[in-house]
Amino acid sequence: MNRILLLFSLIAIGSLNSCKQKNENNLAATYFKSNETGIKTGGIHVIPIETTNGKLNVWTKTIGNNPSLKLLLLNGGPGATHEYFECFESFLPAEGIEIIYYDQLGCGFSDNPNDTTLWDLGRYVDEVEQVRKALNLTKDNFYLLGHSWGGILAMEYGLKYQENLKGLIISNMMSSAPEYGKYADDVLAKQMDPKVLDTIRIIEAKGDFANPKYMELLYPHFYTKHILRLPLESWPEPVVRSFGRLNQSLYVTMQGPSEFGVSGKLENWDVKDRLKEIKAPTLVIGAQHDTMDPEHMKWMATEVQNGTYLYCSEGSHMCMYDDQEKYMSGLISFMKGVNEGNTKIDL
Repeated sequence: MNRILLLFSLIAIGSLNSCKQKNENNLAATYFKSNETGIKTGGIHVIPIETTNGKLNVWTKTIGNNPSLKLLLLNGGPGATHEYFECFESFLPAEGIEIIYYDQLGCGFSDNPNDTTLWDLGRYVDEVEQVRKALNLTKDNFYLLGHSWGGILAMEYGLKYQENLKGLIISNMMSSAPEYGKYADDVLAKQMDPKVLDTIRIIEAKGDFANPKYMELLYPHFYTKHILRLPLESWPEPVVRSFGRLNQSLYVTMQGPSEFGVSGKLENWDVKDRLKEIKAPTLVIGAQHDTMDPEHMKWMATEVQNGTYLYCSEGSHMCMYDDQEKYMSGLISFMKGVNEGNTKIDL
């Protein structure tokens, strides 16, 4: 009798493995099958959006096809491009997760109207909603990831349009610009060589941000410690390419010229008291060496109604690169967990 039971067990396991293999093969076949009609463009969709300056175009590119797992990416800066997210291609397609690159207005391949009145948080939130509609993203498949400034945009989108979201990911962004400024002054500045910091402060006080000495000091003493923890000459090419095309007008208008805190339009931005309104399953990603306080990020995950925290102990602001395996495995686990019906994920 035991031998018969063992035989049936082995047959059942074999059948399960066979079904799993078939499902994986079917997913791969579906994922890489183009759903474009007409002339195929490699997944590129240029989307017309309505603005106070008339119709303008924003650029998107879709990689893969998964009806239930679609990830729209909001780049940071403000004013960088989608390009530094290209590392996601080394991880997400293998898991069947559809990636949607998107250059916000004024960024990358999208129109740059050179009109600072359009560099406005509320307008960008409505832009994301127009993009969502154009790409047919719904509460059954729409995951939104915002990194840095994109995290501000993602939070604001979640507060206004969360009924459209299946999952929200806030990567490396605190919920309060004033608290970010305080962290920069109280923690990050004190980790810097006092003489270097004094020189940086003198340059900032004079408003002499075009002085080459400013960046010469920031790169080795701040960027390679808190933005991306690699020697500058080893920074990944997609990061260099994206940052090299930063829209300075957009960046300075929204962020301000200083790297220590915010002094532009976002100077007083703060939604920490409204996080409790967000019901959608939310992943908050923080990193030990980030420009953003990882403890604040951890707290954010407890404030939203269905929060999960991912801590990248070796990472900085670009922890999708300098703590890559942890970042990507956490992101994938979160998205798959939500897709299975969970609201909080044990990472």
